[in-house]
Order: sequence, then C-alpha cells, then structure tokens
Amino acid sequence: MAGLVRRFKPLFDRILVQRLVADTKTKGGVLLPEKSMGKMMEATVVAIGDGARDRDGKVVPLSVGVGDKVLLPEYGGTKVEFDEKEYYIFRDQDLLGKFES
Repeated sequence: MAGLVRRFKPLFDRILVQRLVADTKTKGGVLLPEKSMGKMMEATVVAIGDGARDRDGKVVPLSVGVGDKVLLPEYGGTKVEFDEKEYYIFRDQDLLGKFES
C-alpha cells in the first residue's frame, strides 16, 4: 500500500476498502472486454475507524478488521483516489458480509 493510504484513518464507523479487480482473461486465455464484466462486489478492508458511539457514549467496535475480505452492496460508497488507485469508503452497517478464511 502506498504511504498516503497508510496514514489515512476513516472517522467513526467508516471503512476504507479496495475492490478486487476482475480477471480479464479466462482460464483458456481468452481476453474479456471490460464492458462484459460486472462491478466487483468483493473488496479488501484497507483501513477502519474507531467505531460509532452509542447513546451512553461508549464506542461500539466495528465488525471487520484490516485485511478482511467483505461483500459490498452493488451501489453506494464514496469513491476516493490515493496514488492513482481507487478506494471506497463505506459505513460498517452498509457492508453485506465478511468472508471467513
């Protein structure tokens, strides 16, 4: 990861993710056009915030950690660019699931 991404920390219950890149070749070596591939809904968590606060002021920890593979909603998130790479910011509650290793 680039230095700028390492220094970036999302606020509250926000999570910075990097979408996985879809394969542009089949196993047989056929090149696929970009338009034929859908939006990748799987991503890797790059950075997390400290968590949201409940009514009592206690910090509620996030359900994911750095390095986790997550399932994203089809739409949503805020696109940001660091060092010419695309990242997205989502809220913890917007993530659909986490892949167990």
